[in-house]
Amino acid sequence: QVQLAESGGGSVQAGGSLRLSCAASGRPYSRTVMAWFRQGPGKEREFVALVRWHGGSALYADSVKGRFTISRDNPTNILYLQMNNLKSDDTAVYYCAWTSEYTTNLRAYETWGQGTQVTVAS
Repeated sequence: QVQLAESGGGSVQAGGSLRLSCAASGRPYSRTVMAWFRQGPGKEREFVALVRWHGGSALYADSVKGRFTISRDNPTNILYLQMNNLKSDDTAVYYCAWTSEYTTNLRAYETWGQGTQVTVAS
């Protein structure tokens, strides 16, 4: 059973940066896709970015394209989300998740972390 644990959240001023980490306790298998989702106050959980664990281009939501970068470190089983030029609209709880499908549909994701809070002050 794979478990995911996010870290790196916090409070930052608009225009600032944060890097989130997601440590996976198990070893992702060949078809694994890992993603970041977020849920802002009073909002539905939404897709942020995804990447295939064993290679391939990343996919981003339009709202974060050009500002956020998803990456992974295969030897240590850690997924990252580098967030630059943060805006107040980025305030949310950020979750990492994994699945075996290349999809932005959160219902397809089998395993979720507990989430980490990001607060951006304007």
